[in-house]
Amino acid sequence: MSVAAKKRTGVQRARRTSRLTAAQIEALFARLKALNPKPTTELEFTTPYELLVAVTLSAQATDVGVNKATRKLFPVANTPQAIAALGVEGLKPYIATIGLYNTKAANVVAMARQLLDQHDGQVPRDRAALEALPGVGRKTANVVLNTAFGEATMAVDTHIFRVANRTGLAPGKTVRAVEDGLLKAVPAAYLHDAHHWLILHGRYVCKARKPDCPHCAIRDLCRYPDKTPGEPAPLAD
Repeated sequence: MSVAAKKRTGVQRARRTSRLTAAQIEALFARLKALNPKPTTELEFTTPYELLVAVTLSAQATDVGVNKATRKLFPVANTPQAIAALGVEGLKPYIATIGLYNTKAANVVAMARQLLDQHDGQVPRDRAALEALPGVGRKTANVVLNTAFGEATMAVDTHIFRVANRTGLAPGKTVRAVEDGLLKAVPAAYLHDAHHWLILHGRYVCKARKPDCPHCAIRDLCRYPDKTPGEPAPLAD
């Protein structure tokens, strides 16, 4: 093996195995909390059902795009009864600006009917029941359980997956591995809000193509070997 190949292999091995210590993880979340004491989703909602619909619509779409659609939809239909009454063809015009809207319309209407048939029109506070709804997977169930019902779940999306691996917080090859790693690694005091902090950090700072490392509050803790060059921004008083 060439020297260059050995070097690459060494870097890859370091990326796979380098993890933050418990003290570093504590410091990481303390800093994120100081910057944003009460984080929450950027999706707009007022009830658990509105949140469930919004999260279902957000797959492969931006929160901004979903909010634009639900600002028109929810004043007209924001209950399972109203969505079921709209039907698929009636729902489509409200969400046509969102990617995969045909499939999402079918799922949201089927979800509404299932909630009416099996749960008296209420969003269940149960993972298995949530995941049995059309269009609802583990990530969506985790968001609803956390944000609507206050449970300490970890909804791993692409942002959290990236941040967990880059920083060394909870490296993993799959979304479920990262979720399980985070649930073990994140201190209990931070667990309820952790996925919001990590999503926002990945969305606005630890971006996929060009992370804003010079303005990152956890730059000195992060194990990512390819940090964006630049002098760290001074800490605010």
